[in-house]
Amino acid sequence: MALLKDLYSPSFYKRLSDALAVVLPSFNKQRFISQIFTSDFNDKELKERMRHTTQVLHAYMPSDFKKTVILLERLIEQLKKKGIPEDGLVYIFLPDYIEIYGLEEYDVSVKAIETITQFVSCEFAVRPFIIKYGKKMMDQMKKWSLHENDKVRRLASEGSRPRLPWGMAIPFLKTDPSYILPILENLKNDPSEWVRRSVANNLNDIAKDHPDLVISLARKWKGISDETDAIIKHGSRTMLKKGHAEILTHYGLISKHIHISSFKIETPAVKMGENLVFSFLVTNQGRKKQTVRLEYGLYFRKANGQLTRKVFKISEKIYEPGIQVAVTRKQSFRKITTRVFYPGKHNLSVIVNGEEKGVKSFVVKTS
Repeated sequence: MALLKDLYSPSFYKRLSDALAVVLPSFNKQRFISQIFTSDFNDKELKERMRHTTQVLHAYMPSDFKKTVILLERLIEQLKKKGIPEDGLVYIFLPDYIEIYGLEEYDVSVKAIETITQFVSCEFAVRPFIIKYGKKMMDQMKKWSLHENDKVRRLASEGSRPRLPWGMAIPFLKTDPSYILPILENLKNDPSEWVRRSVANNLNDIAKDHPDLVISLARKWKGISDETDAIIKHGSRTMLKKGHAEILTHYGLISKHIHISSFKIETPAVKMGENLVFSFLVTNQGRKKQTVRLEYGLYFRKANGQLTRKVFKISEKIYEPGIQVAVTRKQSFRKITTRVFYPGKHNLSVIVNGEEKGVKSFVVKTS
């Protein structure tokens, strides 16, 4: 299986050094390649290879940061001429360069970020600037939220997420998301689905610390457009999974007349690498049609023997009065990189509109 770190390959560095040789006439390609492939290069992970590339490149750049930025912009233009597509993960060393060597050069770096993010996202690189410059940088992010280029607009939202995965933490935005709200207001009707999805992810981050604020926005934005309604729904996903009462009520997700029966674990003993299979019946016993959000909670066994729940969505649709639907689902216990499965007792629950309707046990076996 190909590893992400292997994006930084000999063929990549050959293409990069060819482009650098055009931008930097005195550039020594052989020396650059030899400095990249150090004795420990194969042991470096993706972000380590990125930072290593940044640091090696720095030795070939002028001491004047303004001149370096001009050269980086020329490098991007040369890469484009060579047919290199935008948004290539391997080029994240370019934003990294601004983050590492431009933090004290605010004005120059802001202009550089605006340009570079149109080639490869600067969502990680912008975060140290938010931490260092606070409101000044957030005001800049707000300006970017009105930019003509959708990648710059997305940076305004994605870069200011309080809990950006893999990104540097920004404690003051977790504590006070009011700095983010004007950005999201500007982007809530953005023509780009990519940007709107970032807005939803930002809201989902905010909801983890300030659920009432997101509920307030859900009420305020409701009905503005189908796209804005979708932003709120996706931005409320963590609250929905946790069964937050107010957001469930907002979406009319009431479980009173929804009945679960014949809940059965079809595979009470699951071997590593196989599937858990379970089934149940759902009946709307009420006199009115009802939106039903079906989920299941899998209580995974941890190394210390304790159980921790992860919620998985099955469906969300309208059930007519009296209708009964049979549901069967599988859950894989195939080995994955993001979770370790431990043998022993696990639990499974069926969740209807945020309310657990039943819990049953099964056993995971090594063989």
